[in-house]
Amino acid sequence: MSISTSVLSELLQAVPYLRPQLYFKASLTALSHAMEDQVLAATLEQPLVIASFQRERFYRQEAHRYQRLALRSNQIYVLSAPETDFANSSEYYEKVAFEPDDGLSQEWHLVVIANNYATCLVCRESLGSVAKNQQLREISPSLDMDTSRRFEGIWTSERGVSLKAADLLLNRISVYRPELTDKIEEARQRFEIGEYKESFSPTPDEASASVGEIIRNFSCDIDTDPFVQRLVTYLQASQYKLHKAYRSISAQARKERLVNSISTAIRRSLNPEEVLKVAVQELGQHLGACRCIVYRAQKTDTQAKIEHEFLNSGVSSVRGKTWQLHNNPLFQEIIIKGDGAYFADTETDERLISSKSTANLAKKYSIRSWLMEPVVFQGRMLGIVELHYCGSKPHQAFPGEFDLVEAVATQIGAALIQAEAYANLEDLNQQLEALDRTRRNLIAITGHELRTPLSTIQVCLESLSTEPDMPAELRQVMLNTALSDSDRMRKLIQDFLTLSNLESGRIEWHPETLTLQECIDLAISRISARVNSETQIPAIETEVSDSLPMVRADGDWLVEVLAKLIDNACKFTPPQGAITIKGKRNGNQMVEVTVADTGRGIEPNRLEIVFDKFYQEEGALRRTAGGTGLGLAICRQIVNGWGGKIWAESTGKDKGSEFHFTVPLAVS
Repeated sequence: MSISTSVLSELLQAVPYLRPQLYFKASLTALSHAMEDQVLAATLEQPLVIASFQRERFYRQEAHRYQRLALRSNQIYVLSAPETDFANSSEYYEKVAFEPDDGLSQEWHLVVIANNYATCLVCRESLGSVAKNQQLREISPSLDMDTSRRFEGIWTSERGVSLKAADLLLNRISVYRPELTDKIEEARQRFEIGEYKESFSPTPDEASASVGEIIRNFSCDIDTDPFVQRLVTYLQASQYKLHKAYRSISAQARKERLVNSISTAIRRSLNPEEVLKVAVQELGQHLGACRCIVYRAQKTDTQAKIEHEFLNSGVSSVRGKTWQLHNNPLFQEIIIKGDGAYFADTETDERLISSKSTANLAKKYSIRSWLMEPVVFQGRMLGIVELHYCGSKPHQAFPGEFDLVEAVATQIGAALIQAEAYANLEDLNQQLEALDRTRRNLIAITGHELRTPLSTIQVCLESLSTEPDMPAELRQVMLNTALSDSDRMRKLIQDFLTLSNLESGRIEWHPETLTLQECIDLAISRISARVNSETQIPAIETEVSDSLPMVRADGDWLVEVLAKLIDNACKFTPPQGAITIKGKRNGNQMVEVTVADTGRGIEPNRLEIVFDKFYQEEGALRRTAGGTGLGLAICRQIVNGWGGKIWAESTGKDKGSEFHFTVPLAVS
């Protein structure tokens, strides 16, 4: 037997009186489900079920049904041409994977055999349908599921025909799954498959016998009328789904045209009020509302004034009225759910009845159905769109109407933001001016901090160059001064580069487990190394418990923060003052470090801005302590980098300061 042959052709040859009929895919699906349901109804005892699918994609849609069928019988066979993971197996039922060039790949079979019942569906896709669907598959692979595909074949409850169809399919299964020979033979013997071969060579008189006579010869005591009912029901449902799909497509097209029309109209203006005026007219006209209003409102507003309105004839106006929002259940529902709200019938809706003032408002302005949709942009409420339907009967919303209003409200929100952006150009210009002032301040600071040491270095070097008889003591003073100011310039440039790298994210962090005391000691030694013998600094004390847990941070950057805070304390604390460094746990995940001094202190209104770039209390060009005002800004960037917080505390001028920051605990 060649596996390229057609089971339908073999069946028609074996039973000459059979005449194939034309079936659409929807009809075949209905017939198949009806036949399967007869088995699932548990009225058949251990039946033989053979199902052959053209492709694995079709089988996957029905796989769950065949798992249920497998609970009714151990003689379930499913054939398919594999596309992904379909393969020969016996997990739930017998899977049979046939070659893609097998004639089965163009056919659709379902055979059910029981002791007192038999039916079969054997059909082949028509050549015209195959050619047409091949073209469609090249355009879109999903189109080969189209219910307009046509098949030619046989659907019958004649036992002899069903047994012959089962015989042909079991032969195919034996070719692909020879290990199932014993199981197949058991089915053959139980249902006497293969014993009707000679009965399909009728004489001319037998060939002309009526269909009724043939059916009586192969009688069935199972009522097949439910199959017909199932077929009719399924086809009606299919027709309804098709009609619904067309309606959905039409509604979607209408929605797109409306949204595009309104979007084009409202985006022609950069004036927020003009946007609302155009939007209310376009939306009211397209949706056929009796009244449409749009107004500006935020979540916290308790009332809003109606300034933009669309009216149909015979409807009273609400323009210029003040709309109460705090007791409107629709508005409150919007705030809670973040979505639109709708009263289908204001006369019966319990939400409205519970709010007497809103119910009176609906009655006063003849609002029978009431839709309220928020105008939102990126989570920010900008306004409200309301549609009022007046009359003696509630409004019957068409499919997708609420989605349409939501889409239009979204467009209004985007247009309002765009219009406000242009309306706020003056604010943007003010911000640009502020940035320009920052730029000028930067130039002034850097000019002063760079020019002063550079001038000093130049004078010292010129003096050393032009005065060869200069005493050795004075020469050393000149060299020390030049070296000190060059180091000052180096630190300035280094601070600029450090802050730039921190702000741009170009720093690579290398966290490690550290003891806080060790980092404090390194920071103090760094400060001490920079102090010459003639400079006095305040006494520095540490108060860190030996039981304090270890921290997890980049060691170099932690020492840098400590050093800058200690250096800052030294600058603003007299030599007779004191600096204290403390460490303690702050919750379950952080250690809090405090650098406290007894220096000049900070005014309470300046505790936040001391971390800003270039900040110096004395002003850019009047500083006695030196520096660029970048140290605390660098500390903030570093602490933020490891997920900590930094802040300052002070009770006022000359009352000392405390700088606090947190470091993550090491995970034990």
